[in-house]
Amino acid sequence: MSAQLSTPAIEQIAGKGAARAARRRQARLEGGVRRPGWGTYLLLTLVLLVSFVPIYYAFLLASSTSSEIAQHPIPSPIPGSHLLENLQRVLHSDIKIWQAFQNSMIVSVVTALSVMFFSTLAGFAFAKLRFRGKRFLLAFVIGTMAIPSQLGIIPLFIVMAKLGWTGKLAAVIVPAMVSAFGVFWMTQYLEDALPYELIEAARMDGCNMIRTFWHVVVPAARPAASMLGLFTFVGSWTSFFWPFIVLGSSNPTLPVALQLLQASYFKDMALIMAGVLIITLPLVLVFLVAGRQLVAGVMQGAVKG
Repeated sequence: MSAQLSTPAIEQIAGKGAARAARRRQARLEGGVRRPGWGTYLLLTLVLLVSFVPIYYAFLLASSTSSEIAQHPIPSPIPGSHLLENLQRVLHSDIKIWQAFQNSMIVSVVTALSVMFFSTLAGFAFAKLRFRGKRFLLAFVIGTMAIPSQLGIIPLFIVMAKLGWTGKLAAVIVPAMVSAFGVFWMTQYLEDALPYELIEAARMDGCNMIRTFWHVVVPAARPAASMLGLFTFVGSWTSFFWPFIVLGSSNPTLPVALQLLQASYFKDMALIMAGVLIITLPLVLVFLVAGRQLVAGVMQGAVKG
């Protein structure tokens, strides 16, 4: 009798526990998704611990002195007592650490937002609009991903020099405001996640193209765009090669400032690892804050696939 009732009805009659049991029983009967076993959790725990080893190793070195690291390159698993001292040495060093932190935050946030916006806009055009040359343009955008970025460094530096942007954050932000991967990513996602009927309904309600994009496309693209923005933020935060060339030491980002810590004749590994911790901490906070959006985007992408 109860098997013929719907789950909300079972919850009203017999409570939430009976409703959960009914959902599990129905999932088993329909061959639905099975709950992972203890072996899956054990494997994920091992992967998590292995992934955490480099960060913990940097933490151990940052809590030691340079002489201790020289005597024991593989330190004791118990942290030392010099972490705060090394962090203060980084914060009060000659490098412009606070300016570098501000520069990295500006570059990463602006780049992530612009990539999310322009990639969603371009992805919507390639996925749902009909215009001449669409296939060729999409193939051209995808083809640019096969070109090594190092090949464009010299022409790009010449352009930045002619514009007078060398040493300025605009030289790092503007070339990264849209990416071929982001366009391809959003195109693939919107092809499945955004039905044509929804766009046509918005047009019949009187929405022009801009309102359709803002009120229909953007909400549908939010999970994938959030994940793209997160990856772009991490990539911009850790980018070193191009900021080192075009900004130099006068107006550095955090990775460039970290390189300045080891520019002297003697490499103070405790000082360098303390700087690594300062750079890594904001990324950990970003993953903790945006973790739910990241998992939602991955799961929706998996379902669509």
